Amino acid sequence: MSDLLTEHAAQKRAQELRKQLNDWSHQYYVMDQPTVEDVVYDKAYKELVGLEKRFPKIIVSDSPTQRVGGQVLSGFNKLNHELPMLSLGDVFSKQELMEFDERLRKTADKDFAYSCELKIDGLAISLVYENGVFVQGSTRGNGVIGEDITENLRTIKAIPLQLTEPVSLEVRGECYMPKRAFAELNAKREAEGKPVFANPRNAAAGSLRQLDTSITARRHLSTFIYYLMKPESLGIEKQSEALKKMAEWGFRTNSESRVVTSAAEINAYIDEYQAKRTSLPYDIDGIVLKADPFNVQRMVGNTVKVPRWAIAYKFPPDEQETIVRQIEWTVGRTGIVTPTAVMDPVTIAGSVVSRASLHNPDYLKQKDIRLLDTVVLHKAGDIIPEISNVVMKKRLHDSQPSSVPTNCPICKAELVHLNDEVALRCINPKCPALIKESLIHFGSRNAMDISGLGPKVVEQLFNQNLVADIADLYRLKFEDLIKLDKFKDKAASNLLTAIAKSRHNSVERLLFGLGIRHVGAKVARLLMQHFQDLRNLMKAEPAEILEIDSMGDVIADSVVTYFSNAEVKELIKELDEVGVNLLYKGSERSVSNTSDNYFADKRVVLTGTLDHMKRSEAKKWLEEHGADVTGSVSQKTDLVIAGHSAGSKLTKAQKLDVKVINEAQFIEQMEEKK
Repeated sequence: MSDLLTEHAAQKRAQELRKQLNDWSHQYYVMDQPTVEDVVYDKAYKELVGLEKRFPKIIVSDSPTQRVGGQVLSGFNKLNHELPMLSLGDVFSKQELMEFDERLRKTADKDFAYSCELKIDGLAISLVYENGVFVQGSTRGNGVIGEDITENLRTIKAIPLQLTEPVSLEVRGECYMPKRAFAELNAKREAEGKPVFANPRNAAAGSLRQLDTSITARRHLSTFIYYLMKPESLGIEKQSEALKKMAEWGFRTNSESRVVTSAAEINAYIDEYQAKRTSLPYDIDGIVLKADPFNVQRMVGNTVKVPRWAIAYKFPPDEQETIVRQIEWTVGRTGIVTPTAVMDPVTIAGSVVSRASLHNPDYLKQKDIRLLDTVVLHKAGDIIPEISNVVMKKRLHDSQPSSVPTNCPICKAELVHLNDEVALRCINPKCPALIKESLIHFGSRNAMDISGLGPKVVEQLFNQNLVADIADLYRLKFEDLIKLDKFKDKAASNLLTAIAKSRHNSVERLLFGLGIRHVGAKVARLLMQHFQDLRNLMKAEPAEILEIDSMGDVIADSVVTYFSNAEVKELIKELDEVGVNLLYKGSERSVSNTSDNYFADKRVVLTGTLDHMKRSEAKKWLEEHGADVTGSVSQKTDLVIAGHSAGSKLTKAQKLDVKVINEAQFIEQMEEKK
């Protein structure tokens, strides 16, 4: 910082930094969509701290340096933390870390050990227990007021619902997404045409803030607990002892923590885990140093924002510069067309990287990545290669923006960009990239229910050029099937019988089997109840589809876009020619004259094990009699049917005073309908 800097100039620069930092903070903590890497944010934050330290008069109450944490989101109840959930101060060099050690020892005026712990890259949480039972969980929020996310936290298996002892306490820790779960989630989101998460921290934050707890449950979150409130009341005198005791109570604590007494041991710990970080199953971005004795912690206390007895040392980012040589567009199994940067190979986080997904056209445009650009490459969550940014000063003067294809790179069909997606999609049912997956889905139980048409059989049919689309299934002959590996006479006959039988299915099964985006089994049935003939649906306008209860713009747009495709029209013509039924055979659901129908227009949830029928059979019967069967209990639920071993759904229904009946009562209602 220049010695000639005036207070006026410092104030102007500070205003610029605050605006930028607040924007980045909002995108990161509130929107869960970070636009810069942590190292960029940290550099700007450190500059602002330096300006405010040099010119204290320019400090304002809404400066990012005066704020403890993020913002409280709407959608969850707010609650006050008994004691503020403070963030940690950061240092970025071992020299700064040693200076912290010297200051702390000087202030404490006594010798003591440190607890060295890994800095888990997740979301801070608080857990409250009464007599050993989990009663409340929350986020940090702004440090003073948090978000009540109790029900979402209940879905995380690492959080004990009951402790090994009947103690009343509050603990704090980190909720995070394991690397493997992060990679799987992003792969699934990309295949569905949704934006991917930038890192495991944002994936965990987004998962915890779901209003539907079932989504949180599917995200495979985990936790590490590292802080015990009021330990002295429990006779615990050190942080290392608290970690051990919390593990005994049933909490998941990080086993990599270590008590150290010297600078050499601290440095050795840093070096060890900086080398190990890529092999850990969770993401870390540094280490945390805490005074181990609680009497030292109480003696030195806290500032308004951070504890004086702890500090976070942040690892430098593992990044490399490389050059983009090619941008490939590939078609995934669901038709998503994805750009991939092909680069000069570089070693990052222990492996050689030469390719990085650019996810979708919007991402490519946002990053403005071009051929022959020099880019900075890193690994998100130490797993997924990702381009951080383009090195603009190295861009060629005649560089041109990357073009986005309008036709499928495999089958040349026109690509579509559905309204709710960020991805380009090939919807040609005859595209070779889609055929195998579409055949497997087409033959599945909830679609055409073709017994014997499994993935291995489909693979052989495709590889031997026996099928080029789903209509070709109905042209197969016995002599074709008998050629397949491990396919005997009986297997060939059974498959041909199953295929022939599927010709006569009611048309909603065919509609679901086509694999149209957003058209599941239930939506397919509702559509065909209304239109009766698939040819009517093919000619429908969005407004006609929107006339059906529960149909929205997303479904209407997806259906109309699909059937406007010339290849789709040709496929339906072929299916008609080979004798596949295009008419709705089920009875129309009418709830206009259903005063005697107990289930009409009711939102019903099935839970537990039924003795006299399968859940799928009960669901089908309920839907045929006017019910809307959903997967989660809410205030909008009208009825819960509970079998044996009904768990959290039954508990929630009782809490919300939702009517509950057992299987015997359900069967009585079914008999009345008969």
